[in-house]
Amino acid sequence: MSSGNILEEAREAAGLSRAALALRAGTSRPTLSAYEHERKSPTLATAARIVAAAGFDLAITPRIEFREGATDRGRSIQVPNVLPRLPIDQALATVELPLHLNWSDRGRRYDLRDRRQRARVYEIVLREGGPQDVLAYIDGALLVDLWEDLVLPTTVRAAWQPMVAGQSAGQVA
Repeated sequence: MSSGNILEEAREAAGLSRAALALRAGTSRPTLSAYEHERKSPTLATAARIVAAAGFDLAITPRIEFREGATDRGRSIQVPNVLPRLPIDQALATVELPLHLNWSDRGRRYDLRDRRQRARVYEIVLREGGPQDVLAYIDGALLVDLWEDLVLPTTVRAAWQPMVAGQSAGQVA
């Protein structure tokens, strides 16, 4: 993600106009616009100041990369190098899984605040999903909490077990 996108994302998440954020951050609206449209590049300190004015912090998070953990029914099982964390509103949302994940129960909505429904979504995503699905629906801390209760094929469990076991010590991204 580019610095312009980060600034725009922070501004929109804060519900601020460019003019309002520029005023709070001590810069001009045209300069903020130039940063957001990547016509100019802010220094790291400037980007941090603008993001802070929107009510956020710049943070370093681990880069999540996937590797093939095993193969099951001719499909590769992709396992991340670190378990992802989702924003709380996404981790506990009500979701309707896309057709490629939930082809047998189309249109069903799952309330991720409900432990049993969350377990069902995690089982589906771990069994049928790819990296983008894991990043969209799986929260590492909640996965560790559910792990022993999930009903998974042996190959899927074996592929994910080292990551989950290693993360249960509090190393979730």
